Amino acid sequence: MKISIGNDHAGTDYKKAIITLLETQGYEIINHGTDTTDSVDYPDFGHLVATDVETRKSDFGIVICGSGNGIAMTANKHQGIRCALCWTKEIALLARQHNNANIVSIPARFTSMEQAVEIVDTFINTSFDGGRHENRVNKISC
Repeated sequence: MKISIGNDHAGTDYKKAIITLLETQGYEIINHGTDTTDSVDYPDFGHLVATDVETRKSDFGIVICGSGNGIAMTANKHQGIRCALCWTKEIALLARQHNNANIVSIPARFTSMEQAVEIVDTFINTSFDGGRHENRVNKISC
């Protein structure tokens, strides 16, 4: 399974920890994020991740910025993308089970590194429930 990840300067350390987790689990990672803490613009990286998921180059995406909001808004501009802003593993679980989210957004300034890793682990390892949720998810795209 391939996972694309992108981040701005607020998410660099989080990205490194998340990549370490995912690589130990055997996932192939496409790294679009900055690798420094120098100021960058989150849309530049959010669009790259969303494009990978939209074109099925990646199975899932992970985006990280300070609040998680801006990069999630960016990703959600793409057709077929359902990027969920998750600040707990429980929200990540429901985003996958009920909303079939395909990108998770992490708010680096509002979660600990441990929480971020748990969120991603939960997100990647949870399946969509389908059923009554499928009709709702099919109504999301414009």
